[in-house]
Amino acid sequence: MLLHGCLKVTQITSEGDQVVVRYVNPGDMFGLACAMRQSCYPASVLAVQESVCLAWPASAWEGFMGSHPQLGAIALQTMGQRLHDAHLRIQELSTDEVEQRVARAILRLVEQSGQPTHDGIGISFPITRQDVAEMTGTTLHTVSRLLSDWKQRGIVSSGRKRIVLRSPAALARLSQTAQPAMDCASCLSCRKGSPATGN
Repeated sequence: MLLHGCLKVTQITSEGDQVVVRYVNPGDMFGLACAMRQSCYPASVLAVQESVCLAWPASAWEGFMGSHPQLGAIALQTMGQRLHDAHLRIQELSTDEVEQRVARAILRLVEQSGQPTHDGIGISFPITRQDVAEMTGTTLHTVSRLLSDWKQRGIVSSGRKRIVLRSPAALARLSQTAQPAMDCASCLSCRKGSPATGN
């Protein structure tokens, strides 16, 4: 159980790409392989800031649940929430535009760990644009382009390992509405008779 700080949970795909699965915030349980009867951990964790956690040997888990049944209930609730989050991310990757996915990821991070700042609500731990890209199944270039656009529109401010949400309502609208498709009449490749491509 994390008591203080923040952890980043990652997995490596078969192609060697890193995926940010989630962030662990104070009060969250993690490393629950023993509760799922798994002999190895499906992901790795990295502290993104100075962190303190409460840990115990895997062999003690059964005894803990026997003497403290609430631990089992918390573990079950935690795994259920992670399954729900995984299903949500699969749905987003299958149906949503990149801008929607990035907007929703930032909204979730602010909801989970946002702290008021002088210019908005900041994500309380260091986070890079590459981290956001690895959370949303896109590229660093795309995330940088989106954040730069949102910064010009006054929706967010960002810097080195820092994202501050300035207009939650505007970002919420972007998370629900995809950008309109390009008008075919204005598409140069269509006018030339070649097939159009999109991102």
